[in-house]
Amino acid sequence: MQLCVLASGSSGNAIYIASQERKVLIDAGLSGKETSRRLAQIDVDIHDLDAILLTHEHGDHLTGAGVIARKCKIPIYATDGTWQVGEEKLGKLTSSQKLIVKQGFNIGNLKINPFSISHDAKEPVGYTVSSDGKKLAIATDMGVVTKEVRAEINDADLVVLESNHDLEMLKIGPYPWSLKKRVMGPQGHLSNDDAADLIVELANKKASRILLAHLSQDNNIPELAFLTIKNMLVDDGLEIGQDIELDFTSQDQISKLYQVG
Repeated sequence: MQLCVLASGSSGNAIYIASQERKVLIDAGLSGKETSRRLAQIDVDIHDLDAILLTHEHGDHLTGAGVIARKCKIPIYATDGTWQVGEEKLGKLTSSQKLIVKQGFNIGNLKINPFSISHDAKEPVGYTVSSDGKKLAIATDMGVVTKEVRAEINDADLVVLESNHDLEMLKIGPYPWSLKKRVMGPQGHLSNDDAADLIVELANKKASRILLAHLSQDNNIPELAFLTIKNMLVDDGLEIGQDIELDFTSQDQISKLYQVG
């Protein structure tokens, strides 16, 4: 499988995943034009996409989904709750383009499994994508790491994991207190410490690579996230580069194209 994070952050999210048979987007929070431009950087034509999978209805995850679905004549997969709240934003679609996610399903040789996450949306989910014995996991936009999340992602070969904010930066930062409480709350976003705690667990489960995602431009910096995670790994006798690989995603540019398997 291949994975490329086209964008990750509060201004737009999109992740490209492909096997030899199928190509999908998880979330489409960029414009159709920008999505096409970023896909072209990895030599992918937007018209070759087979489907869009939405994690939830917030604009930074679905802004371009309706446009892309109509342009490429492909379906959108989303939970019933996401459709209820987000359908108007997506615009006119045919009935065959509106697919409701309830449990695991296949798109060609991609096995897709949704799992519930804790976020302030109607029915948000993360996804695992498996093919040929390899597994990818998308776990962002969640306030807490639940037992279900752990169970779904702990055997993944590559995990796109939220590391949204440094708690102290958030507390003294420019956000109004109501927004700070939302971000820190159980339906908000994971802190660097939350991410680090889970990464230690994943490293012990022999996950091979973590891509840190959805870093706040106001309340985090990559160096601080890296240091927080490195220190927690060291405390557990683990080392970045030896026990686990750690990379960052960006709002402004695509990640490299990762080959898994």
